Amino acid sequence: METTMTDSTMSFRYRLEQATPRTGSGGITRGASVKQFPASVGIAGVSMRLAPGSMRELHWHANAAEWAYVVAGECRTTVLHPDGSSATDTFGPGDVWYFPRGWGHSIQGLGPGECHFILIFDNGDFSEDHTFSVTDWLSRTSPEVLAQNLGLSREQIAQLPVGEAYFAQGPVPDDRSTDAAPRATPALTTPHRYPLLAQQPRRVPGGGTQRTVTVDEFPISKGMAGSLLEIEPGAMRELHWHPNADEWQYYLEGNAEMAVFLAEGQVVAETFEAGDIGYVPMGAGHYIRNTGSTVLRVLVGFNNGHYEANDLSAWLAANPVDVLATNLGLPRDVAMTLPHRARFILSGSIPH
Repeated sequence: METTMTDSTMSFRYRLEQATPRTGSGGITRGASVKQFPASVGIAGVSMRLAPGSMRELHWHANAAEWAYVVAGECRTTVLHPDGSSATDTFGPGDVWYFPRGWGHSIQGLGPGECHFILIFDNGDFSEDHTFSVTDWLSRTSPEVLAQNLGLSREQIAQLPVGEAYFAQGPVPDDRSTDAAPRATPALTTPHRYPLLAQQPRRVPGGGTQRTVTVDEFPISKGMAGSLLEIEPGAMRELHWHPNADEWQYYLEGNAEMAVFLAEGQVVAETFEAGDIGYVPMGAGHYIRNTGSTVLRVLVGFNNGHYEANDLSAWLAANPVDVLATNLGLPRDVAMTLPHRARFILSGSIPH
């Protein structure tokens, strides 16, 4: 979806974890589409928690692909491919999954504790409340059709849910049973699973780290990419913009300031804390600065499978000194002190 710049009266922050949740059998979900978060035109997001054995039932999304990051706990997914094949995978903290638009899937908590994951969708109009769920479908289909389709008796059909289950609570899969995960030792990567937290990060001493997964590392994720930022106290992800994607942020830990530059003299600066989400339209300049005393951790999603960023330091370093001096109105000797290389994350020290 193409997005347009908005005005500086709009907020680019939404308090996702403070929103009223939808609850069910062992599950809790909070979501934000463009309806709840008007700035977020191109991307929607959901924070979901599943108790051990609780399942987000079999469903599919007709208008968005799903990219997910596991914050805590473990879960299992099963996805149906349009060619009739399927895949079952287990996920732990730091793992990412991706399901293309329209692919049927389910998610189940494996325990021993709660599983918390963030879902990011490449459509701002997406709503987790309006997906296509199997119980919703079956409960609104005639018994005659169900009997023919499922091979069940009328008495057995009467035992099916009378409406959408959304969450379903069941026993925790046992690794020793036939309900176990499909492999005793999970592979590091699978077609639907990428271990983002296990990746060696891009590191800036005294500044922070970045881990990024794109379609190059995770081929099935053609339409979305993601990044995990860790920023040291006082440090900042420098002024930059993304020419090919909108940016959706979930603040995992810490406190931050993030400002969005919208051109024509418009800048919106706001403060963020754990549980908040932020949004930056494609092409808009922005930065993320750690304003707290602990490491800031931010999950970032993009609605493009390729990661592209134009950083201010790299832009300045690419220009001759006389161009910078003229453009910025600086003496040549001062212009010569501007960045000579890409810096990406800046440490908390400020030159005097």
